[in-house]
Amino acid sequence: MDYIKGFTYGWLSGRGDFRTEAAKQSLRLLQERTGSEYVIFALAALQDTPHTTEVDYTGEHIVDDEELLEMLHYAHSLGLRTILKPTVNCRNGTWRAHINFFDRDVPCEPQWHQWFASYTDYQRHYARMAQQAGCSMIIIGCEMVQTERRSAQWRQLIHQVRQHYSGSVSYNTDKYQEANVDWWDAVDVISSSGYYPQHDWEGQLDRIEQIVKPYSKPFFFAEAGCPSRTGSAAIPNDWGLAGAANAQEQAAYYETMFQHAGQRDWVKGFGLWDWSALLYDEHAASMDDGYGVFGKPAERIIRNFYRSVQR
Repeated sequence: MDYIKGFTYGWLSGRGDFRTEAAKQSLRLLQERTGSEYVIFALAALQDTPHTTEVDYTGEHIVDDEELLEMLHYAHSLGLRTILKPTVNCRNGTWRAHINFFDRDVPCEPQWHQWFASYTDYQRHYARMAQQAGCSMIIIGCEMVQTERRSAQWRQLIHQVRQHYSGSVSYNTDKYQEANVDWWDAVDVISSSGYYPQHDWEGQLDRIEQIVKPYSKPFFFAEAGCPSRTGSAAIPNDWGLAGAANAQEQAAYYETMFQHAGQRDWVKGFGLWDWSALLYDEHAASMDDGYGVFGKPAERIIRNFYRSVQR
């Protein structure tokens, strides 16, 4: 597998957002400023709560098929390779890792097979789009920790996706959960979210290597990054952490992450988090405390690292 010099783009984009010239300009800037060769289009369907079974991928909260295909084709026209990542959020704000149901069916209670039927329909839909658009990979879920124990149903979902899509299939587990998935053999590429504390990258890479090595499959960090906020380098997964805007702390985090992960030949890349389709004003970059790197020192660090990677 090629090294994935990638960035996640367009998270939480709603109906019509990809139709704007600003979204195309943002994608051009992503490529120019970061040296990315891959772009991961992350989509957010919605279900009402972690215990409801209907996954809605047709509302105003998500880009429609026509504009997504147009943007995928535009990315290809720029020379970018594309990865489609359809995932799901809960309308009530609960993190998707807590989507969960009883392991033994109970009458009148929501059931796993109902949720998987709806979620599989969602994944099949975007598998067809990935095939039509010529995407290099599809990532069939993200950080869905409580669902991961349902091995047989995930295997069946992957089988269904392969009926519609002939490219590489991956699943993005959460940080620290790489050993939680016992069906890695069913995917082509193993991936996880690399939001590890700045001081602990070496230890976490040692741990992950022991988990993924027996599968003899490529591995990459489908997400990784750090807010530009004081204190975030120690807990980069906490997007709500209180702290002052601090672009230098974000930059130092990226330097450390690349220093350690770049020495591991089994790490086959990154899908960094994240680049918005509708960017903030670059003149205000120093005041932005989010994961974005547009106009911040981390932008240059990412570009230099991606340009240095030869494998």
